[in-house]
Amino acid sequence: MRTPEEYAAGHLPDARSVPGGQLVQETDHYASVRGARVVLVDDDGVRANMSASWLAQMGWDVQVLDGLDRAAFSARGDWQAPLPPLPAAGTIDAHTLQQWQAAGDTLVLDFTASANYVRRHIPGAWWALRAQLPQALERLPRAERYVLTCGSSLLARLAVAELAELTGKPVLLLDGGTAAWIAAGLPTEEGETHLAVPRSDRYRRPYEGTDNPREAMQGYLDWEFGLVEQLRRDGTHGFHVV
Repeated sequence: MRTPEEYAAGHLPDARSVPGGQLVQETDHYASVRGARVVLVDDDGVRANMSASWLAQMGWDVQVLDGLDRAAFSARGDWQAPLPPLPAAGTIDAHTLQQWQAAGDTLVLDFTASANYVRRHIPGAWWALRAQLPQALERLPRAERYVLTCGSSLLARLAVAELAELTGKPVLLLDGGTAAWIAAGLPTEEGETHLAVPRSDRYRRPYEGTDNPREAMQGYLDWEFGLVEQLRRDGTHGFHVV
């Protein structure tokens, strides 16, 4: 629960730096397994306990690790997410991909979050969801070869075998993902230029942007004002006051 600067200076091995407020408000971003045990750490006896109190009220199995001295915060560097064994995939570098695109026989699929794609992506790349690959292929132009990417190519790697089976074509992975393309100084584009499927990967809040209909915002407010009564009727929400 300490600041990113404190975390960088030294942290408990395998611990992840998370702002306490964000952990409570966007718990699913950090604890994706509902009901998992959450252990919070700080060095002042305040921040972890405050966040733990809220998580406990939300029904989480949460503990606070006390009694640590400075020597316990011995790890350095960024947090690395634990990963299962990843499938093998052939890779190419960014400059090779640029040459293949110029030849006109290669299609790039980007599996990053749609918001990231809209912000910046490889020119000509199509955005797709792995869960909707068959539907995406119905909209994609034909290609003799596919190259998959995302921010780091970690998510894209999981789609290589599936796409190869669906298309019968060679499917490769951009080594280092779109981040490597950008680091190589190659051009990017922005916007919803090539969407193979609708942007359904993230719920758009009614109060985001300025182009949402008035009815959507009113519906959100009605839901929010009625939330307490809804929770009272719902016997499965798990929220309780401590």
